[in-house]
Amino acid sequence: MLTALAAATVAVAAFITPAHAAGPLGEAGGTLALPLRDAVQVLPAAEESRAGYQRSSFRHWVDADRDGCSTRNEVLLEEAFLAPEQTAPCRLIGGEWYSAYDNLYISSPGGLDIDHLVPLAEAWDSGASTWTPAEREAYANDLGDERSLIAVSARSNRSKADQDPAEWLPTYAPYHCQYLTDWVATKMRWQLAVDDRERATLTNATADCPNVPVEVTFAR
Repeated sequence: MLTALAAATVAVAAFITPAHAAGPLGEAGGTLALPLRDAVQVLPAAEESRAGYQRSSFRHWVDADRDGCSTRNEVLLEEAFLAPEQTAPCRLIGGEWYSAYDNLYISSPGGLDIDHLVPLAEAWDSGASTWTPAEREAYANDLGDERSLIAVSARSNRSKADQDPAEWLPTYAPYHCQYLTDWVATKMRWQLAVDDRERATLTNATADCPNVPVEVTFAR
């Protein structure tokens, strides 16, 4: 009889597109869709190491499409529920945002941070230390998946810092399941590893969450 991990691994093989995987889960541009609890179990396993980490190893916030708006402002424009006034060169004035981490409404761009849902330091620990500078820049400015970056209150983002779910969850408890699902999706998308403590936390914390499909397109 298959164990849960073995069964989930078989499921991965059935869902990966294309079939020949370059990374642990698939190759760049391929897709993977799994129920949340299976997705937790197929994340690559590895011990974490912070050795050599510098935040400057992840260049951000860039203007990848050269439209005058940095990644930070692109996220603010996308997530505002009341659009800010935009002046050249992409200066934002006013607007309204919702900070899901702490259930706050914020009416000034200056009161918001753009959080890397999986922090840069955590990404480094989990595999990004071996990436090229271009891959790390792409990670730090990932606009290709709306789960990768999120506008939240500066206070909540600084409370989180570089902690993983074993160490920190948003203060607004009704958001926990969404946060955990997006964490798993981001790790899947970038094929980042988890250590034993992180997987145990994700397994336990998602046990009472809806077992929703988690679908990603691999970024690398």
